[in-house]
Amino acid sequence: MSEVEIEVENKEIVKRYKTLLRSCNSDITREDKKLIRKAFNLAVEAHKGVRRKSGEPYIFHPIAVAQIVAKDIGLGATSIACALLHDVVEDTDYTLEDMEQMFNPKIRQIIDGLTKITDLAEQDISIQAENFRKMLLTLSDDVRVILIKLADRLHNMQTLDSMARHKQQKIGSETLYIYAPLAHRLGLYTIKTELEDLGLKYTEPDIYRDTSRQLNETKKARVQYIQKFTKPLKDTLQSHGLICSIKGRPKSIFSICKKIKSQGVSFDEVYDKFAIRIIIESTIADEKSDCWKAYSLITDNYRPNPDRLRDWISTPKANGYESLHTTVMGPGGKWVEVQIRTKRMDEVAEKGYAAHWKYKQEGVSKEGNLEDWVNQIRELLENPESNAVDFLEEFKLNLFSKEIFVFTPNGDLRTLPKGASVLDFAFDIHSQLGATCLGCKVNGRLVPLSHKLKSGDQVEVITSHNQKPKKAWLNYVITAKAKNKIKSSLKDAKKAIAEEGKEILERKLKHLKLSFTDSVINELCSYFKYKTSLDLFFDVGSGVLTNTNIKEFVLNKNSWYQYLKSKIYRKSNKQIEQKEEVKFDTLVFGHTEEKLNFTYSKCCTPIPGDHVFGFTTIREGIKIHRHDCPNALRLQSNFAYRILKAKWIDSTNTESIALLNIKGIDRVGLVTEVTQILSNNLKINIQSINISSVDGIFDGLITVVILDKNSLTSVIETLKKAEGITSVKRKFKST
Repeated sequence: MSEVEIEVENKEIVKRYKTLLRSCNSDITREDKKLIRKAFNLAVEAHKGVRRKSGEPYIFHPIAVAQIVAKDIGLGATSIACALLHDVVEDTDYTLEDMEQMFNPKIRQIIDGLTKITDLAEQDISIQAENFRKMLLTLSDDVRVILIKLADRLHNMQTLDSMARHKQQKIGSETLYIYAPLAHRLGLYTIKTELEDLGLKYTEPDIYRDTSRQLNETKKARVQYIQKFTKPLKDTLQSHGLICSIKGRPKSIFSICKKIKSQGVSFDEVYDKFAIRIIIESTIADEKSDCWKAYSLITDNYRPNPDRLRDWISTPKANGYESLHTTVMGPGGKWVEVQIRTKRMDEVAEKGYAAHWKYKQEGVSKEGNLEDWVNQIRELLENPESNAVDFLEEFKLNLFSKEIFVFTPNGDLRTLPKGASVLDFAFDIHSQLGATCLGCKVNGRLVPLSHKLKSGDQVEVITSHNQKPKKAWLNYVITAKAKNKIKSSLKDAKKAIAEEGKEILERKLKHLKLSFTDSVINELCSYFKYKTSLDLFFDVGSGVLTNTNIKEFVLNKNSWYQYLKSKIYRKSNKQIEQKEEVKFDTLVFGHTEEKLNFTYSKCCTPIPGDHVFGFTTIREGIKIHRHDCPNALRLQSNFAYRILKAKWIDSTNTESIALLNIKGIDRVGLVTEVTQILSNNLKINIQSINISSVDGIFDGLITVVILDKNSLTSVIETLKKAEGITSVKRKFKST
């Protein structure tokens, strides 16, 4: 680079640094500025001469992350310094010890949480999952690690264009799977929305572009409509003494696409693309009454939808979110979502956790359940036996779930994920209460442990000292805390029984004149098909494996090898026969377009011509999944190193099964016409048809045998043209 270009870049770095300082809180001290300056100087020096994939100086990235931390999340000087330094230890020769000596132990701790694990082999666990778990471990001491990590992920997503397509897919999948839900749970709604939109942009680019284009085309009309809608509201609210601002809130691309998918509607049929937010200037004492006053005045102007009222002021969400939501009928018969909140509530909604604790320290925040949620994650992290991917699954389960609110017998409010059982409630109160739970009363009525709770239920737990967790309980609970405690208890009980079983087995083998050696134990495991010796000992201890079974093993000990060998031989012959029957020669893998053996996954039943990828399983070889498979995000996020690029290079004559869901207005002769279209017109073989009608509306499932995706598309488009049919969609099998 020329000296002129270097000078221009240096000026740009200084300009961005000054912008960062202007984004800091107004109460920032001289000492804070010194700390930020010191961190900035070190980051500039450490990343000197390094460039990002886009070609720009690397230092632009930590400055941008620090800018998000300061402006969008509202954190202080320590967090800003850590954001500037977050890649220094990972990417340069500086160590964590250097960070502690040059700054302080707190900055070292946060940077340690932000530094990825680099010494893990890519074996049966996902490195990304392990990295994520390590980062969360620091949550026990400092939640700022997570907030800075979210800022880092947001800027990486904003600058993802320069990455290779397969990396965009992987990073986008991780973002949608973990980081966007995490931002949601921590109350960072602005960051969550942008992460979702960017995640969609790189995982489903065609859908993103199409929806984005339609939003842009209708933007002018939407702005005009919102102006027309808000004009009478401004006058009414002002005349009644409410000082407030009203702004249009554009629906995110991700949320529109989600509705189109889940509801099976077109872009034009998404009815709540219009949304406004009313932010009231109010005192803490008058917040609730002012919000309800505004609601009353709005519904004087426009008729509300009674089913769409959401009161998160009386009962805030677990992440501290407070707001009043309603949907009203605006001019021209269009539904408009209205959010009503105060300035304090709006700051908590936009800046989440940071703003929540700011107001809590000032003594003006209501006690929400955010601290409870952080404590739940700490409990999850305390389970040393769960591997990283299992932990990630459990964490995800409790991350993005909808909430219900239930009461203890004393009237205390507890927040649980939707679908939680009374057993989840018992474990949520206390681990010991859950472990000894004999039964529960809901609203005074005795219910089974599997009973699912609803908002407003009052629950009383009945316990017994003789009660212990049972394996069946795992089918009743959905919360990570309950699952972990039950599994831990069962494992302890199993170990105790296995110890007894080991002693019993040793005595029995001695009686049968057989040594208790590792070799004999391995033979027993193979003979009785146990995965581990612990399982073997447990079944001996619990009486499942009897003295008669062990005698049978000893009698057959000399001949069972031959039996096993012949069994393996028959199995391998069977596999060869199967390979001869079906030739998988139309799907190729990787950049070399290699032909490999594979099987179709049952969760999304792909067919020739579908947009697919391969997933290398541990025991079943390569499984083929559709890119829009319900499990695609989870697999691509957790096991990116086991994903194989796959594509169809030709259609085959192999027949495949597809399940279609058809809906519409019922009429005489409809089933006959559908079967005629399929059998006579399209020459499609119908495997099964099941159509039911209620109040003149029909809903049905048709299983058809087709050759490829083009054939399936033709079937769907032709059926849609039939009179009365309003929707034809391919349906996934339930997993």
